[in-house]
Amino acid sequence: MGVIADVRIPAHQFEFGRRLPVHNGDDAEIERVGSVGDGDIAVFSLSETLRDGLDSRVEDPFADVDGCRLEVVETFEDNEIHVVAWDPDIDPFFGLIDDHDGSVRRGTGTADTWTFETKFPGHNAFASFRSACETDQLGVEVERVYNPTRRGTGAWYGLTPRQRRTLELAVQRGYYDIPRRCTTIELADELGISDQAVTERLRRGIVTFVTNALLFEGSE
Repeated sequence: MGVIADVRIPAHQFEFGRRLPVHNGDDAEIERVGSVGDGDIAVFSLSETLRDGLDSRVEDPFADVDGCRLEVVETFEDNEIHVVAWDPDIDPFFGLIDDHDGSVRRGTGTADTWTFETKFPGHNAFASFRSACETDQLGVEVERVYNPTRRGTGAWYGLTPRQRRTLELAVQRGYYDIPRRCTTIELADELGISDQAVTERLRRGIVTFVTNALLFEGSE
């Protein structure tokens, strides 16, 4: 029976956080969208905050790292999708997750810390990962652990606070009504974020909720 755990780590304590710094006051998000090779190298999409930061940089922050690369893989209606392929072997934190058969599903970061939603095959595997992090003094803290295979468990089916707030506001303001009573632009103004960020949060929130509430493992 698998478990999902939200773990927090200081940005300076792992390679990914050092190479993708987040400006003070900003929030960043990454989401796993697939893998390459034999499945060992994860591919993450980057949120608007990270894309804007990368666009302002002259050099690719991963140019000197074997097994990692940053690419623009798709354009749709002038929207670029940035993805980064990340080999866990180059980073002790991600390496420990991989060593204990875990995977990173998504992450949110600030200038100081990153919080990752991770999935492990069971509580024993996660406990071993946690012990290894303590041994290596990585500064990892566990925020919550829940079982996605039991309906109704966990912290809001794995939704992040931002995703939950955005979904709640969308329903309250009539975004999903027919006819629609508000737009993503209006939601963005109320939340103090961009229109595209609202769209990303709604999409990720819906995918997370459906995955954990409806498509959970062990369903009959």
